[in-house]
Amino acid sequence: MTKRRSPATSVSATASTPPAKRRPIVMVSSTVYGIEDFLDLTYVLLDGLGYEVWMSHKGTMPVDPKLSNFDNCERCVNNCDLFLGIITPQYGTGVDKKSGGVSITHREISEAISQQKSRWILAHDHVVFARAFLNKLQLAGKPARPKLTLADNRILDDLRCIELYEEVIQAATPLPDRVGNWAQTFRSPDEGQIFVLAQFSRYLEAHAFLKDNFPPASQAPRSTP
Repeated sequence: MTKRRSPATSVSATASTPPAKRRPIVMVSSTVYGIEDFLDLTYVLLDGLGYEVWMSHKGTMPVDPKLSNFDNCERCVNNCDLFLGIITPQYGTGVDKKSGGVSITHREISEAISQQKSRWILAHDHVVFARAFLNKLQLAGKPARPKLTLADNRILDDLRCIELYEEVIQAATPLPDRVGNWAQTFRSPDEGQIFVLAQFSRYLEAHAFLKDNFPPASQAPRSTP
């Protein structure tokens, strides 16, 4: 994927404010079709935990009307503190042939990986199972699957869902060299919510502990002579 720089803009979409002065920003990247209720619950959960949630489904993404959808999304990835990616059996819209034909969601997750963002990824069981099934048929990897078609398929609408999953788990990298490649499989909204609650509540607990016990040098109490 070729990274493009977004033009300068006056619309605020930044995480430059010190974390102690604001809520941590988490960006949720996902297709919407078929998981609307799951996204609604995820928004309520993260907001209730104390995060500022950037989610296109809820209309909370900072949007500059002068930029394209791709550039707005890339800019949000740049400026969020944390990233939650959800891979579903629907590949998503906004496919841009000039950028390699990938969807907006695919591009957002790729950008988060490229930037080494603190990220958590959920992958639907249909995607994980489809990849394992094709591998058993000796159709492992993108070059082995070019002639397959998923027209009118209700389980998985595009093989690039599998390619995105393989990018997340770093399938092309030797196993000992993989870092940050965790992808949590989920079958139902309830399973997804368990993962989100466990991971993001722990992050806030750790952040609060560090803030209380290891304040920045400028805020640390001065020792008396």
